[in-house]
Amino acid sequence: MITIKTQKEVAVMRANAHVLCQILSELAELAQPGVSTEQLDAHAERRIRACGAQPAFKGYRGFPASICASLNDEIVHGIPSPQRLLRCGDLLSLDVGIHKDGLYADTATTVSIGPASARALRLIEVDREALRRGIEQAQVGNRVGDISHAIGSYIEAQGYGVVKNFVGHGIGRRMHEDPNVPNFGPSGRGPKLRPGMVLAIEPMAMEDQGVERVAQDGWTVLTPQGGWAVHLEEMVWITEEGPQLLTDGHSLEALAVRCV
Repeated sequence: MITIKTQKEVAVMRANAHVLCQILSELAELAQPGVSTEQLDAHAERRIRACGAQPAFKGYRGFPASICASLNDEIVHGIPSPQRLLRCGDLLSLDVGIHKDGLYADTATTVSIGPASARALRLIEVDREALRRGIEQAQVGNRVGDISHAIGSYIEAQGYGVVKNFVGHGIGRRMHEDPNVPNFGPSGRGPKLRPGMVLAIEPMAMEDQGVERVAQDGWTVLTPQGGWAVHLEEMVWITEEGPQLLTDGHSLEALAVRCV
């Protein structure tokens, strides 16, 4: 069932998203060569709890960490580990969620470790433009499929693959609510967008074509042939005046981590 958020609920979600985006920015700055993904996870959990919030991911369906840290050919749901040390040239996707005052916030971005290669910059920019196009379609009276088509058709037109088994979603009193927001498909289909809906729009682009696969850990989602992947996510509130970001638009801006 699709839930319509009240102004009060949206205000809480905006405040939660602001806290979350601050933490995500800190993680992007900490993501330096030699740092482990477990260190990033520990920082995120400390900061989340210090803000009076709960990590939304930890324990969710058995997930063991507070963030998802996905490297290079890992699309989403990478499990932080002390053995995963960041190296110059890596592409790191960070996905973080919190629960506070009865409502959730969820966001993700991808950063380059060290100076970004032309390969990485191109993939990030394609996914970023796909996200922009998807958000533009988050208009009252449109349908979910209009968002999906705007994202997927652009990614594929640039020669990249679209992840099809993992999608965006509604968000509110549960982390994953209706409707699902796929990153592909025909326009003009799916639920109609109404004022008060809040969507987590999260395009995932990959260098490979084909169907993504799940690693032996049961969580980490990998590209079909080992190509790189990018994951971006913003929370969008549907209003009569047009789509409004509850997150801070970090995924629409470049976040580069320099090698030291």
